[in-house]
Amino acid sequence: AIAQTNLKRLFAYSSIGNMGYALIGIVAGTPEGAGAVILYMLIYMVMTAGVFAIIIGMRHDGIRANHISDLSGISATNPVLAYAMAIFMFSMSGIPPLAGFFGKLFIFQAAVAEQYYILATLGILTSVVAAFYYLKIVKVMFFDESVEPFEKDIPFARRVVLFVAVVFLLAFIFRPEAIVGSAQSAAASLFI
Repeated sequence: AIAQTNLKRLFAYSSIGNMGYALIGIVAGTPEGAGAVILYMLIYMVMTAGVFAIIIGMRHDGIRANHISDLSGISATNPVLAYAMAIFMFSMSGIPPLAGFFGKLFIFQAAVAEQYYILATLGILTSVVAAFYYLKIVKVMFFDESVEPFEKDIPFARRVVLFVAVVFLLAFIFRPEAIVGSAQSAAASLFI
């Protein structure tokens, strides 16, 4: 995924890595690991919905943006989309205090609690590598020269998805306990 320039392919490849993180929680085989997986999958689903709501709507003269370079300088031409995408990229990178960080943290904690130190270490290392391609997108959006602006007409349904996804990821900073508690309760019921 590091060398990938096509946005949809990049996120398809990154989804493989994200499912690997979920498998780490499953391997732990504990209620904590299962809760971490439920939480991570919820967070990942929200992040992915937000990212694809942005990517699908990016068009130049009716032609969809397909490459990372198509995002060049959109912070100047469409700052709302650029900042929303940056929030998703930072969360997917696992940068604290966003939701993606906590999802990965709980998975790695579950692995360490069951003495899967090598697996947790590999997960952390792959997370660092994955952060490179997520942060590359942020760099292109905010620091590269602006290209032709995208059409600003975003359908209402996509705006709702973006709004809900951004609010969820930001709200998680201030009130994670409700979502974490629900995930842990759901996981505990699997182990009765």
